Amino acid sequence: MTVGFAIRSAGALWLIAGALLTGAPSRAEAPGEAGAEDAASGAEARAVHDPWERMNRGIFTFNEFADRYFIEPVAIGWDTIVPDLVQQGIENFFHNAATPRRIVNDLLQGKPRKAGSDLGRFAVNTSFGLLGFFDPAGAEGFPPAEEDFGQTLGVWGVPPGPYLVLPLLGASSPRDTVGLAVETFVLAPEYYYIPFTVTYPLTGTRVVNARSLVLETVRAERASAFDFYAAVRSAHVQFRANQVRDRAHEPEDQDADEDLYYLEDEE
Repeated sequence: MTVGFAIRSAGALWLIAGALLTGAPSRAEAPGEAGAEDAASGAEARAVHDPWERMNRGIFTFNEFADRYFIEPVAIGWDTIVPDLVQQGIENFFHNAATPRRIVNDLLQGKPRKAGSDLGRFAVNTSFGLLGFFDPAGAEGFPPAEEDFGQTLGVWGVPPGPYLVLPLLGASSPRDTVGLAVETFVLAPEYYYIPFTVTYPLTGTRVVNARSLVLETVRAERASAFDFYAAVRSAHVQFRANQVRDRAHEPEDQDADEDLYYLEDEE
């Protein structure tokens, strides 16, 4: 997986938010508390299939370094000069632009009603929302959908395989890696005929803007997690499983995990 592929891929939106280093404890642990944490971590490791953990943690370390010393500082500067309303408008624009790919995945998953809802949302936001910078469709009862080809493969019965951390792209699996490749090179053919002088700045803007929207959330998660690698792994695996079952938005406490770890799917 090259850096060029990472920059071109829509999965780079959540470049760092879903690919962070195992955090050091932010507070002193009592012996009993540390033992409980170790037991919980061991139980979680057995529940999640992660045979490549040593390699994954190394890549996670690299991704954290890239975030702390490159992406986050730029995102802080962006957050300082760009108003929140504009940041959200930029995120809305990119999300709306990727709707045709989500409609294709709706149909591939056998969800014609959802495809119709996404089509209506796309039409309303593109025409009345200034190409998607605003979200009037949300106010009209058209909720945002988050379908990608990795989910489509899951609906078709393809197992996710072992947990996998990709350089720069973050938390994934073999199934989702294949899905991301299809999303990038098949469902997003514009990358073949739009020059990189246009796609690179656009994707870079999206990455920095998206990172600026979760600055405080990521800081809080880093500070509170005993083992950040395990926390991200657990959240990502559960979230992707819920997405395949169309339950990603049901629990209220899932929202924070969605903001942090829903990386590959915002396109």
